[in-house]
Amino acid sequence: MEYLDFELPIKELEEKYLQTIELGVESEVNVNSTIKQIEKKLKAKRKEIYSNLTPWQRVQMSRHPSRPYTLDYIKAICGDTWLELHGDRNVKDDKAMIGGLGKIGEQSYMFIGQQKGYNTKTRQYRNFGMANPEGYRKALRLMKSAEKFGIPVVALIDTPGAYPGLEAEERGQGEAIARNILEMTRLKVPIIVMIIGEGASGGALGIGVGDKVVMLENTWYSVISPESCSSILWRSWEHKEEAASALKLTSTDMKKLKLVDEIIKEPEGGAHKDREAVYKSVAESITKHFESLKDLSAQELVEQRMNKYSKMGVFKA
Repeated sequence: MEYLDFELPIKELEEKYLQTIELGVESEVNVNSTIKQIEKKLKAKRKEIYSNLTPWQRVQMSRHPSRPYTLDYIKAICGDTWLELHGDRNVKDDKAMIGGLGKIGEQSYMFIGQQKGYNTKTRQYRNFGMANPEGYRKALRLMKSAEKFGIPVVALIDTPGAYPGLEAEERGQGEAIARNILEMTRLKVPIIVMIIGEGASGGALGIGVGDKVVMLENTWYSVISPESCSSILWRSWEHKEEAASALKLTSTDMKKLKLVDEIIKEPEGGAHKDREAVYKSVAESITKHFESLKDLSAQELVEQRMNKYSKMGVFKA
């Protein structure tokens, strides 16, 4: 089990709890009262820490190495019905952007999303979840296929941003993201967007336009990461916590600003603490939102989606 910096007091109590149990077994001394005291302290400490997370701590939670990634959600939700599709039919198959068909119950969906790696080797293979232009073009190809066959689209967002390399810019990174945003606004099937981890910059927005946008509790969604914001404004990453607060990037902030439609509550300590519960909540949310959209005509869907985004922001004459 890996712990974040602010979780170290919990780690100390959990270790003390296990040591006390071990001591009781080895010495045959009754330590039940001590165990109960530690349990009480542990429960109080967890509540104290997790109910008062700062924006920067939520950013850290979204990056927790044990947190489930896109393929974890898809495989848990769809089971054997998941069929991954590859390639943009132009350059190559971007491993940072995955997509394919799957079912929740009897309903088929086209799933797309960024995929991160679990260790050094797979992180390099997945390019740390940072898609190249061909990744966004693959996503668009799959969305257009879904539209052709009347299949709703589910986008799972978890990326530190689109890949910023020279070769990505040479192949039209900005154009690929802009094209996706344009096409998603007028796609004639329901689009449900789920932010399951990091939602950074245009890399997230490239698959982030939807009829319903949902965030898990300990995720973030912003035009820029706190570190990048800090480096631009203060020429240093040292102000990343201040930047995180100023950016209003948490799920609560997004809901207040009416930029997302729902927040899915996570288990105490984050999504990785009870994966099955989170998978179930995500599947139920997708089904609920699809049910609210499935009877709308293509024209009504597009009009409603356009109106949704037209109303965002504050304008002064």
